[in-house]
Amino acid sequence: MTAFSQIFGQERAIAWLRQAYLADRLPHALIFAGPAGVGKATTARALAKLFLCQKPRADQPCGVCDSCRVMDAGNHPDFHVIFKELIRYHDKTGKSKGIELSIHVIRPEIIEPAGRKAVLGRGKVFVIEQAELMNPQAQNALLKTLEEPAGRTLIVLLTDQPSALLATIRSRCQIVRFAPLTEERVRGELQKRGVDAALAAQAAALSPGSLGVAWKWVRDGVVAPARQLLEMMDQIFAGRAPADLPGWFRGAADAYAERQLEHDELASKDQAAREGLTLYLLLAGEHVRRRMLEHDDPAALEAACAAIDALVQAETFIDGNVNISLVFQQLAMKLEAAR
Repeated sequence: MTAFSQIFGQERAIAWLRQAYLADRLPHALIFAGPAGVGKATTARALAKLFLCQKPRADQPCGVCDSCRVMDAGNHPDFHVIFKELIRYHDKTGKSKGIELSIHVIRPEIIEPAGRKAVLGRGKVFVIEQAELMNPQAQNALLKTLEEPAGRTLIVLLTDQPSALLATIRSRCQIVRFAPLTEERVRGELQKRGVDAALAAQAAALSPGSLGVAWKWVRDGVVAPARQLLEMMDQIFAGRAPADLPGWFRGAADAYAERQLEHDELASKDQAAREGLTLYLLLAGEHVRRRMLEHDDPAALEAACAAIDALVQAETFIDGNVNISLVFQQLAMKLEAAR
């Protein structure tokens, strides 16, 4: 059962949604903005259940009506979730890498069904996960639906990058902010899920206040390699260059890709490996930024800035499909020069 009472660490967002619903002033278009994995999707599902409930009790769904039962079963005909894996489904060429929500996804998944009559008669709810993946054409196509949805309709866009949405999209939606969770809360929740205390502490320290991210990194085996990487970064700044940094990145990325293929056998291994490389580059960059806060020596700060520039450039090259071996050979040289 999904309810507001199950959501923790987002008291302000939940309070606002409760008050808006009770006052019958809930906007038909919302943007849930905040870090990944802090409860945006869970909140959207809880709001949808309440919105679609046939016999709500104040700001709580009844839990027993036909709408609540099918919502709990995960097959509500009026609850639609748009997620990036749908990109491959709507790509008739079979070549999509699943990196952009185009109009070919948005039109059949939200624009067209939003104009139809609700199956259970209470209304319709559409949730767009990672809404920042919508390209400009898709966002522009969605404007009319956001402005004048047919019937009783609720549209919720989830994003950790609200600035990536067009101003015209943002102006038609009410933004609800979601905050990072505390490291202690993330650690405690991981332990409740059966994660070893030491691993939970490491994952919580690495994740940006996100239970969802920490839990995913535990499942994907990211935590141990991440710690190795941060130790190697420290070695570089201590004047001890790792033996084979490019080789380490290749091995870590391949392991990450294999985990993704276990979750989704239709995923592209090359794309998953590049996602892994980007993830480890981001972690390395965050570690260097934290080091900068610990030093006031101009030379150390200059070295850290040079290292961050090198990591960002490597990430840009990965996004641009530059040869991976060349990217990391150049990165290793630049990091050594920066120390």
